Amino acid sequence: MKLLLHTCCAPCSIYPVKVLREMDMDVMGFFYRHNIHPFQECQKRQAALELYSQSIELKVIFQKDYRIEKFLQSIVFREKDRCRYCYYARLEATALVAKKGNFNAFSTTLLYSRFQNHDCIRETGEAIAKKYGLKFFYQDFREGWKFGIETSKRLNMYRQQYCGCIYSEKDRYFKE
Repeated sequence: MKLLLHTCCAPCSIYPVKVLREMDMDVMGFFYRHNIHPFQECQKRQAALELYSQSIELKVIFQKDYRIEKFLQSIVFREKDRCRYCYYARLEATALVAKKGNFNAFSTTLLYSRFQNHDCIRETGEAIAKKYGLKFFYQDFREGWKFGIETSKRLNMYRQQYCGCIYSEKDRYFKE
């Protein structure tokens, strides 16, 4: 199966790529960047993913632009439901690239995180897959959480401390 994997960062890609390759899938990554704030954080995540993907011979498509304004405009006044929009935006962009690239399916490294809403991701991915005539490949990669962390630390990989958006940055660092 030819699968396009939305890849949010290098550390979160370690275990999913390993598992998908063990399943004999032809995996390519896709780095979506419109939700990552600030821009320097986006650059750090992309640089880490570029280095890691080269080291494991994983081809990755990197977005060229940075539409943080569109992301923020789409969630303003809907901050409590921002993750649902963010999942949709990232998965739809991945599906569009997958459709154009003749991939059989798409998935996401978000399914590796213990902090993400797997039910919402799965529901969103399946709806988008149906819309574009693709398959959303769901796999619960959380069992590899410790493996990914240990590997990323051993590789001295840049490890971000929040999901990516300005709101998750605030949740991570601002304590009342």
